[in-house]
Amino acid sequence: MRRTSIIIPTCNGADLLKDCLYSIKKHTEEPYEIIVVDNGSTDGTLDVCRQEQVAFVSLHANAGFPAACNKGLRIATGSALLLLNNDVIVARNWLRNMLDCLDSRQEIGIVGPITNYASGKQQIDMPFTHIDEMAAKLNVPDPGKWQPVDRLIGFCMLFKREVMDRIGSLDERFSPGHYEDDDYCLRARNAGYQLRIAGDAFVFHHGSSSFGRQERDKVKQLIENNRRKFMEKWGLDPGIPV
Repeated sequence: MRRTSIIIPTCNGADLLKDCLYSIKKHTEEPYEIIVVDNGSTDGTLDVCRQEQVAFVSLHANAGFPAACNKGLRIATGSALLLLNNDVIVARNWLRNMLDCLDSRQEIGIVGPITNYASGKQQIDMPFTHIDEMAAKLNVPDPGKWQPVDRLIGFCMLFKREVMDRIGSLDERFSPGHYEDDDYCLRARNAGYQLRIAGDAFVFHHGSSSFGRQERDKVKQLIENNRRKFMEKWGLDPGIPV
């Protein structure tokens, strides 16, 4: 059975990270490794990594999401690679169902789950109750719920190593974050890979935790700046399906 490298970039989110790690260990039966990439945290994040006995990379300062992910990807050993936000809590069958979707066809390169909080088609249209209760309903294996899409959000993005070998890692021009996932999905599609939402894999996403401490106007400016960078790179408006 293939091994999945779970790469978790984090910055001053020790409590979120602890919950994330606990949920992975509780709900993941498939072979995996965890690599935490710490962006200069000062809140005891490295202590959490040591207590939980997970591999980690410690950066002196915040290099941003794309750069942190790339640091983890460089040392990952798995044949499947998963970028995971520290504010995600996983549930039963989450990885198994995503891997089944990823491996179902050779041309499928990237898979994402459904969730309570995301932009685009991955956000479910049903009231949130409790993680375990939602997973009991939603995480029953069902290939009929796998949906082809043009983009996936990077909060929980699973892809084959061959995809990275072919198209490379995340584009760090989008640091500290936003649109690096749109860019990666477009690059994968241009290389002939297909994307899927695994509609039978629900995870809980707190949402906006990485940027929530910044002033709202700065976040909006960052999004607009990176949107411009995306358009300059591709000549495409990321808000318009292509």
